[in-house]
Amino acid sequence: MWQIKRFHSFLWASGGLFSDFYIHQIDECCWMKDAWPVKAEAFGGRHYRGEYIDQNFDNYTVEYTFEDQSKFHYYGRHLNGCPSKFFSGVHGTKGSAIVSSKGHTPGEVRTFKSQSMENNKDLIWAFPQPEPNPYRVEWQDLLDAIRDNKPYNEVERGVKASLVTSMGRMSAHTGQIITYDQILNSKHEFGLGIDEMTTPDSAPPVKADERGKYPVPEPGVKKDREY
Repeated sequence: MWQIKRFHSFLWASGGLFSDFYIHQIDECCWMKDAWPVKAEAFGGRHYRGEYIDQNFDNYTVEYTFEDQSKFHYYGRHLNGCPSKFFSGVHGTKGSAIVSSKGHTPGEVRTFKSQSMENNKDLIWAFPQPEPNPYRVEWQDLLDAIRDNKPYNEVERGVKASLVTSMGRMSAHTGQIITYDQILNSKHEFGLGIDEMTTPDSAPPVKADERGKYPVPEPGVKKDREY
């Protein structure tokens, strides 16, 4: 229960902060591309953790490559005192675009005829404000499907978004280029024994050493598993 309450800190419980936080930007950018990356090359590191107990890196950088060889670059940092933003953007040969500006709502989606996303004189189009709340819209889609007896199933997309997110995380944690097929067929079992967790004091899948430290990623050392 101690680990479950601190689920962001343990990869078996949540995929870590990478999967919980980054998956949203990764998913929406792949949706805009209408494709899933075929490989990921990433790096990251731990800095001044102090006595904080977790398995995460403090920063991640991922280069995703699609089948047509176009690139999607993801950057994430979790350090107190540093600038923070929750943003997705696109740069093209003829201009640029904001996919989401400060989170998911409002996204403030816009397109520009230059590479500057801060110059309104180059604005081509902006999504009308106020925007509908996406969390309400997704529930409305589901309820409409139920009332009208229409098929509605986003399981496949959710699974693939999670898989591609894990592909980037595994690349950073192992220091290896990870392909879509490799992450799909990875043998690393994060939650070994969780089907036997029947009480709050059941044994967790990962245990601390004699110093109270948990296993962490070691890029280049542990190449086929994340910890």
